[in-house]
Order: sequence, then structure tokens, then C-alpha cells
Amino acid sequence: MAVKIRLKRFGKKRAPFYRVVVMDSRTKRDGRAIEEIGKYHPTEEPSVIEIDSERAQYWLSVGAQPTEQVTALLKLTGDWGTFKGDKDAKSTVKVAAAKASAEDQIKATADAAEKAKADKAAAAEKAKKEAEEAAKAEAEAAEAPAEEATEAAADEAAESEEK
Repeated sequence: MAVKIRLKRFGKKRAPFYRVVVMDSRTKRDGRAIEEIGKYHPTEEPSVIEIDSERAQYWLSVGAQPTEQVTALLKLTGDWGTFKGDKDAKSTVKVAAAKASAEDQIKATADAAEKAKADKAAAAEKAKKEAEEAAKAEAEAAEAPAEEATEAAADEAAESEEK
């Protein structure tokens, strides 16, 4: 029996993901597998490549032939180099950054909300202060012409009395 290590497709149109499987070469692409040894999600950023190294080494050692795509994945994970005898073979797969835990996300959201609330209160206080200063300046400006007008009237009255 010719055994192959190949990809078994899952997912919707334009949204594929694959399982790395060991199967008889005569079976259909998505047919029954002997064993599933990994998974591959090409649409994620970075692509998710997870292969059980121990099982891949076993199947390669008993003569299973990987397809071109699986060979490329095995080279990325370092399993192909290990199988060929390279002692320094290592994985070059990029790993996505770890997501923050739910508690950290909740805390960050609460902190952001408090900061936004404090900024809004500070802006309102500043606007209120500016409005008070503007009102005070207007009141002083209104009083100044009135005082000048009363002084001018008093000066005119003094001049007319002198005449």
C-alpha cells in the first residue's frame, strides 16, 4: 500500500483550512485518513502550521511520501531536515502574538473609560472657566464705557457751568 502525507481540505469557498493527514494514495482528497498529524490554516496572519513532529518522523521513517505542499510545510517546521539527518534543523514558523487575557482586556477598557471621563470633565471645567473669564471681561468692558460716558457728561456739565 502506497502511503502519502497530504492535505485534507476543509472550510468554505475562499476560506480553506487543511489537516495534514496520512492516507492511502488511492483515496480521495477528502477521503478517510489513516491518521491526522497536523493542521494548516493559510488564510490567517501569520499562517497557522501545527504538525505533530513525532508522528511525522514515524510516518516518514516507514516510507510515507509527502506531497509537494506537505514537504514545504515540513521544511518550515524543521521536520524534513530532521528526517534527512540535519542535527541543526529548527522551526522557522512565525507565531502570532499572544492575545491579552479577558481580565486584562476588561481592565484596559475600564481604564480607558475612566481616562475618557476624566478628560471630558477637565474639558468641561476648562470651558466653564473660559466662559466665566469672558463674561467677566465683557462686564468690565461694559462698565468702562459707562464710566467714560458719565465722566464725559460730568466734564461737559462742568464746562457749561463755567461758561
